[in-house]
Amino acid sequence: MLSHDPANQPEESLLPDPRPIGVFDSGVGGLTVLHECLVNLPAEDFVYLGDTGWFPYGGRTHQEVRRLAFRNTSFLVRLGVKLIVVACNSATAVALPELQAAFDTPIVGVVMPGARAAVQATRNRRVGLMATEATVGSASYQRALHALDAGIEVFSVACPRLAPLIQEGDVFSEVVEGAVREYVAPLRQSGVDTVILGCTHYPLISPMLRRFFGASVLLVNSAEEIAREVVEILDRKGFRNAAEREGDYRFYATDNPDVFREVGTRFLQLPIRQVELWDGHAVPVRPPERECTCG
Repeated sequence: MLSHDPANQPEESLLPDPRPIGVFDSGVGGLTVLHECLVNLPAEDFVYLGDTGWFPYGGRTHQEVRRLAFRNTSFLVRLGVKLIVVACNSATAVALPELQAAFDTPIVGVVMPGARAAVQATRNRRVGLMATEATVGSASYQRALHALDAGIEVFSVACPRLAPLIQEGDVFSEVVEGAVREYVAPLRQSGVDTVILGCTHYPLISPMLRRFFGASVLLVNSAEEIAREVVEILDRKGFRNAAEREGDYRFYATDNPDVFREVGTRFLQLPIRQVELWDGHAVPVRPPERECTCG
């Protein structure tokens, strides 16, 4: 169990909790979440794990994604984090409830905050979802949206080509533009007025998405929403650090840390000075066929 449990202490006795916040993703996409957390929580320390050796998660079986999510969570727990953010939509979609049941450390994911923001934003109750195959196949966003508003219509599009392209730093090419046109078209035809970006890689192509959707469609960035959720949880549990301190952040990757640092700097929009390599203790899953140089 957690040794630091402010929830059971009177408010006047709460002390700053210096432990870091852990964040993991299948690659560099979760750095969009980390960026928002750093902006909103400048006094906190963060540890980020990018599972680049097993990227992407979107085309894997649910069993494989769960196994990887448990391995990543165990690693962060061993580092002594006070809260874990599952910044990967695929891992959140298929593994979050089991992770929360198995670990004492508070764990949050990106699905419910994004769904909540979409429900609050939609005017015609027609919500689109762009996500990986694993996230769409899990129906996790559909369940979250309908739990908040049973009358909402959900239109989902799996976008298997986007995350690998963005992971390699490709956010402007004609190849990306062609993929975006393909995935946006059915959502436009369905008449949605709100679209959830159900992969943390997608905010990097927000300008292109806004162009093809038009001004009448609101894009919900799950990175911004989960950062707000983290702030609320830390405040509620009394885990916040003293405001006057300056937080730090460090990084781990399971493959090619130099490429992670180069590509990740564009995602984080802040310097990444060093990335440590963690081998993942030889997780027995087979990497999918892919061309991504990030692993």
